[in-house]
Amino acid sequence: MEFKHTSVLLEETIENLNIRPDGIYLDGTLGGGGHSYHIAEKLTAGGHLFGIDQDEEAIAAATERLTPFKDRVTIIRDNYENAVERLREIGINGADGIMLDLGVSSYQLDNAERGFSYKFDTPLDMRMDTRQQLTAREIVNTWSEMEIYHIIRDYGEDQFAKNIAKHIVMTRAQQPIETTGQLNEIIHAAIPARMREKGGHPSKRTFQAIRIACNRELDVLQNSLDGMIDFLNPGGRFCVITFHSLEDRIVKVNFKRNENPCTCPPEFPVCVCGNVSKGKVITRKPILPGAEELEENTRSKSAKLRVFEKAK
Repeated sequence: MEFKHTSVLLEETIENLNIRPDGIYLDGTLGGGGHSYHIAEKLTAGGHLFGIDQDEEAIAAATERLTPFKDRVTIIRDNYENAVERLREIGINGADGIMLDLGVSSYQLDNAERGFSYKFDTPLDMRMDTRQQLTAREIVNTWSEMEIYHIIRDYGEDQFAKNIAKHIVMTRAQQPIETTGQLNEIIHAAIPARMREKGGHPSKRTFQAIRIACNRELDVLQNSLDGMIDFLNPGGRFCVITFHSLEDRIVKVNFKRNENPCTCPPEFPVCVCGNVSKGKVITRKPILPGAEELEENTRSKSAKLRVFEKAK
């Protein structure tokens, strides 16, 4: 299967990165190399792009796509939470621009074997990095009812989380839940018939929640933002595209805190905590896809781009 993924908010991201032809850039979520291609084509011999992804198939697709720029592109297989550490290991001590395009790619969703989607009946997997041991199957069959309830409630924001968790545990007591199809049926049975018609596919939220838990997506994001801002060169920009309200909240709060880190009580006449601003938030409100993009790519509808600029 060919690695296909439409890059979301492509022009807006490239524009906001303020690319310098001789700059150093990091794409922490390389995917098929869509955004990276447009960064690399703006670089001269003095510039360099580092692309990181944990998905083996994404690495293969991006390597091929970025062949025209291979002299100015380095691709590393890893999770973006280790990106800064990996770059420091090879002597890179700062970047002029960093971008993250979060969530799951169209290719991962559409590739039945990966077990990300409720549209196919395949073994439960959902690992973005197939070297990882934890799978969706393990979560569904071994985590406690309370743990499953919490991830569906918190990561899926599903009002029927309690009932879905209960049905999962009841079913696995009879036999292990092995496939996406089985999980789909369990979720279907746990949601009242009159509610199944509302808000898209009834399994969407639970599948999303299990995927986020399986890949530690929110923890990775939370753990990475400060280090990436610190890694930016003066005036460098950090662009983050989110697809989920929880991701967007993490980015929004982090950017705001890095812009204004003062912890002094509001009644203090002057700041005494000594925390210094690391830069400014460029996007007071997130940048959203335009009408044309929404028409061409329905998966872009929940995308939000936020931008932070390091102090000069």
